[in-house]
Amino acid sequence: MLNLSKCQNISHIGLTSLTNGAQNLEKLILSDSLAVTADLAKCLHSFSRLQLVKLDGCVGTSSGLKAIGNSCASLKDLNLSKCLAVTDESLSFLVQTHKVLEKLNITCCHKLTHASMYSLTNSCSRLTSLRMESCSLVSRDAFLFIGCCQFLEELDVTDNEIDDEGLGSISRCTKLSSLKLGICLKITDNGLKHIASSCSELKHLDLYRSSRISAEGIAEIALGCPSLEVINIAYNSNVTDTSLVSLSKCLKLRTLEIRGCPHISSAGLSNIAVKCRHLETLDIKKCYKINDTGMIQLAQYSQNLKQVKLSCCSVTDMGLIGLASISCLQHISIFDLEYLTSNGLASVLLACQSLTKVKLNTSFKSLLPQHILQYIEDRGCVLVWKEKSV
Repeated sequence: MLNLSKCQNISHIGLTSLTNGAQNLEKLILSDSLAVTADLAKCLHSFSRLQLVKLDGCVGTSSGLKAIGNSCASLKDLNLSKCLAVTDESLSFLVQTHKVLEKLNITCCHKLTHASMYSLTNSCSRLTSLRMESCSLVSRDAFLFIGCCQFLEELDVTDNEIDDEGLGSISRCTKLSSLKLGICLKITDNGLKHIASSCSELKHLDLYRSSRISAEGIAEIALGCPSLEVINIAYNSNVTDTSLVSLSKCLKLRTLEIRGCPHISSAGLSNIAVKCRHLETLDIKKCYKINDTGMIQLAQYSQNLKQVKLSCCSVTDMGLIGLASISCLQHISIFDLEYLTSNGLASVLLACQSLTKVKLNTSFKSLLPQHILQYIEDRGCVLVWKEKSV
């Protein structure tokens, strides 16, 4: 494996010299470095065992990318994210000459359209991972082609035009374990029902800012995908405590992101705490109705919790001190807690021996005794001070 990412002063000449005789090279990472040209393609042609190439963020030409299509016959993993050389013509040529491709990343390739999706899904039947966030020119009907890729395990269509009909097609990919649908404004509960009915192996679901999803869709997912480990339903005003009651049936849940869900309260969070004993990461920022009751439930039942973001909610000293009893808690973000005092914060920092990183309002820096801050840092905990949370 050779990693030359961000080495922008190196050309194909240096790469050729460096890799002379390296017939066993399998992975080549050129992210944000060499230009995608015909000369680069010639260099790659000598690596008969090359399986992974990363060209994300590289400049170059469409002809250069097509030249790579004539090289690297064994290629299985290709990253073209933010690569300006990617067009319908170049990608179509590339996938037609690399039909054994298993993983493809075309995130932010803004020139791609319906034509690329047709060519890709017809050529690469062995595809297991497709990441295509923010491919803004791909029309919603193009997502119907994805159902042809029935070996897919990972699909990222964040910030795209996909709709319920597209999800219906994708539900044919029954091996899906990771599905990212963040900022997909056309999908509804009906689309999620398709996924829930067919993709029982789903472990990771991202619905960040997909605002037309409600408790009904979440309930379908919880019922149809019992192996769910990670779910992001942040910034959705339709998500309620009922949604968390449904998700509490997913006993393997490890990560829950409900940031910016104003209708979720401690009652809903308590269901997760009591039943999802494997919970490790929790983001409840801007969940204004979550208070000390929710923290006490977490402290009592969520003993595997490692990371908590609880900014902008109604937690006080008592709730935060309760969290300090979780023996494996490592990271915590504490911003804009109106009822938190410096004494309460000091007690938490002293009591929680497992902490390795804490993010805090800068305003507390002058309120906490210097010897306590020094003790915390000497113990190996990094204190990150910011004016406000992001």
